[in-house]
Amino acid sequence: MNDRYDAGAAGHGADQYELVGYDEYGRPVYRQVPPQQQTQQPYDSYAQQGYGYDPYATGEQQAQQYDPYGGGDTGQQPQTPSYDPYGTGSHQQQHTGGHSASYDPYGRTASSGQQPRVAEQTAYIPHQAGPVEEPVTQERGDRDYRTEQFAFVEEPDQDSEDVIDWLKFTENRTERREEAKRRARARVVALVVVLALAAAGGVGYLWYAGKLPGLSSSDDKKDTATPTGAQKRDVIVVHLHNTKKGGTSTALLVDNTTTKQGTTVLLPNALALSGDDGSTTTLAKSVDDDGSSGTREEIDTVLGTEIQGTWRLDTPYLQNLVDLIGNIDVDTNANVPDPEAKSKGTAPLVRKGKAQTLSGKSAVAYATYQGSGEAQNAQLERFGQVMQAVLRKLTSDAQGATTTVQTLGMIIEPPLTDKDLGAFLAKLADLAKGGDYKTALLPVQTDGTLSAQASASVVKDVLGGTAKSPDKDAAIRVSVRNASGVKDNTGKARVVLLNGGFSFQDGGSGAAEATSEVVYADAAAKDDATEVAKTLGLPAGAVSKGDVSGNADVSVVLGQDYAPSSS
Repeated sequence: MNDRYDAGAAGHGADQYELVGYDEYGRPVYRQVPPQQQTQQPYDSYAQQGYGYDPYATGEQQAQQYDPYGGGDTGQQPQTPSYDPYGTGSHQQQHTGGHSASYDPYGRTASSGQQPRVAEQTAYIPHQAGPVEEPVTQERGDRDYRTEQFAFVEEPDQDSEDVIDWLKFTENRTERREEAKRRARARVVALVVVLALAAAGGVGYLWYAGKLPGLSSSDDKKDTATPTGAQKRDVIVVHLHNTKKGGTSTALLVDNTTTKQGTTVLLPNALALSGDDGSTTTLAKSVDDDGSSGTREEIDTVLGTEIQGTWRLDTPYLQNLVDLIGNIDVDTNANVPDPEAKSKGTAPLVRKGKAQTLSGKSAVAYATYQGSGEAQNAQLERFGQVMQAVLRKLTSDAQGATTTVQTLGMIIEPPLTDKDLGAFLAKLADLAKGGDYKTALLPVQTDGTLSAQASASVVKDVLGGTAKSPDKDAAIRVSVRNASGVKDNTGKARVVLLNGGFSFQDGGSGAAEATSEVVYADAAAKDDATEVAKTLGLPAGAVSKGDVSGNADVSVVLGQDYAPSSS
């Protein structure tokens, strides 16, 4: 390695410099070699490693060592260099009569007190652009401090405020962006949660309703296709008995607990019913002959219903019920005369019109009234109007309704109790007050069978049942009216006809007649009528074509010539 640097080549004159070492910052330190010593100066290892100072040299040799920061070749003896641990290239020298300054490891002379500063030269360092200014030295006590010791401290420049403002702006904008991102994420999470809950609710409903694909059997699908069959209904049959004029009126009170709908279904007296023995009868005859229990079962068979109980309501109890709840309001459709009036010119008991207020007496008169030439269905519809008006006025409280029923003093037929009836009527009263109540008439054909309209609109939709009218082809229906004057003849004729494979219908009794008659309405039924006459022991001349009563195929009138013993 060439330790000599040609200063002239670098533009610094013909003086030669020699590398003597490196300061603690790693910068090279050079010393100027006098011309007369360039060939005689021996190699000094401490000149490179000891920062130009030989601690083992004598005082005269130390005096000859070159101060790299001295004044160069000035004709004076070179001064003893001061040790500068920071490599700043400065030293202090005292002019104290030619004595050289003692070595101070901190760059100070050994003399005490304030020392004058001597002229200093800065050694040339190749990588520097020019001479380095001597750092200001401050003395505090016995130590001095140089600014280079605190070179890491940076003073704010004139743009520091702008920089701070920019940093604040950037920080605020970043925070706003992060906050916006957090809000956006929160919205997305909330939306996902809402959609998940909605989907779960929809799936839960479909599962509950049995509409999820693959989770319902064929039977379940069949049930969902006919939801009317799955509805819950409470049904009670009520028979209004006219204790003064005779006759009955029948209706079904229906509480559909699924749809929250109440209905009064009016049943015409001509409705054909089938007995346990296979005989056919009408609703009116069944109520009179078979009683409450038998009629209820026969209605269930024909309509496919399940009636929970029978309410026998005689006209005096209906009158007391209306008076007890405080009269009713009905849109009447006819003028009803007073049944107790002595003359025809008396004012009607019930006037035709909207919202007519009826007392107990007038309510019974209107419910049982059948005008001249009117069908029984007209009277039945008036009974339905009165029943709905009573329910609108009755209390909706179960306990209060039960008390009302108990106050009437009616005899309740088992299995129905006064408490059950009161609770049932209270539910219907609540529906009637809310407008969720209606009245429907069951359509019945002239022969007493149910029409297709009845099966669809009332039996299926309202009652949830299936129409099963007696099969006309199963047996010939024979209506028997006893005009022989002997009461037991009706029962005897019934047994004979049933044993002969015919269906018996009780036509009641009437004024005595001398001869018996067998009547058919359709020519196709002539042979059947002839067979009925033979079965009853009547002559063939008794058979004729005429009007047939009720829904029978053949009508029979038992006269005084009827002799059961000969049959």
